[in-house]
Amino acid sequence: MSADGVIRHDWSVEEITVLLEAPLLDLVGRAQAVHRAHHDPDHVQRASLLSIKTGGCPEDCAYCPQSAHHREVELTRDRLMEPDKVIALAQTAKAAGASRFCMGAAWREVRDGREFDAVVEMVEGVRALGMEACVTLGMLKLHQAERLARAGLTAYNHNLDTSPEFYERIISTRTYRDRLETLGLVRRAGIELCCGGIVGMGESVMDRASLLQVLSGFDPHPESVPINALVPVEGTPLAGRERIDALDLVRMVATARLVMPKARVRLSAGRSQLTREAQILCFLAGANSIFYGETLLTTPNAGIGEDAALFAAIGPQGSGAEAGRL
Repeated sequence: MSADGVIRHDWSVEEITVLLEAPLLDLVGRAQAVHRAHHDPDHVQRASLLSIKTGGCPEDCAYCPQSAHHREVELTRDRLMEPDKVIALAQTAKAAGASRFCMGAAWREVRDGREFDAVVEMVEGVRALGMEACVTLGMLKLHQAERLARAGLTAYNHNLDTSPEFYERIISTRTYRDRLETLGLVRRAGIELCCGGIVGMGESVMDRASLLQVLSGFDPHPESVPINALVPVEGTPLAGRERIDALDLVRMVATARLVMPKARVRLSAGRSQLTREAQILCFLAGANSIFYGETLLTTPNAGIGEDAALFAAIGPQGSGAEAGRL
């Protein structure tokens, strides 16, 4: 095994499994050293995530309350929002300290026409505010990715969710290859990748290692790697899953940092269930971005007041007005 912090694209599942199962303090210590070598350890980006079109998705993702297949989920379906309203909400998020604005539409794939035109206008408006812009819209074609690139899109989010081996137990309406093809088109268009997964869906440690092996095999690595903990939602097939142990999430963050040293590791869904101390441990392990705001698409997130208290507890630099600093 090479020295920590070396950029590699040839990690094996076995090597990554060893990392995930390493003694926790050793694992976090190694990850923190790599983090400090490649990032400002006092900087955590605040990103805001907005559902611009909610519910009615034709995919059957077992974790997702927006799937039209999960009819017992209590969810209000909303059509695509108007660009002016989205841009106004981005301005509000910026004033609250967010430097990145992410927009999600519950679509299987992007379709040319009025709605896609509106999303392009949203991207242009967010970029005009001086913010990074990210969208998650499902599968897309090359000409659509190129149009988003011309609009100034910073990153496209398209998560792999889990390992290739476990994937069919979670989703049947879109293949792993479909996801990889979309990510390839995003790269060809010159847009950054935001790509990660979800832990706590019943997968094994080896499945987690396999997911990280696929992500670390991208050349270059994804610029952004969201690490999500399953938020069980009543009415979805995974509603009965127990919440993941916080230390398993710390292990996933630390290992992602070790195998993808330069990526921004995003502490994403499920953060509202973590204690202040568990979140700080994730930051020590290499997480350097959080989603800021009361909701993540349709699931609860830590409140702004809670986050302000978290930042203040870490140190005096966290209580200042500079966006994204802890």
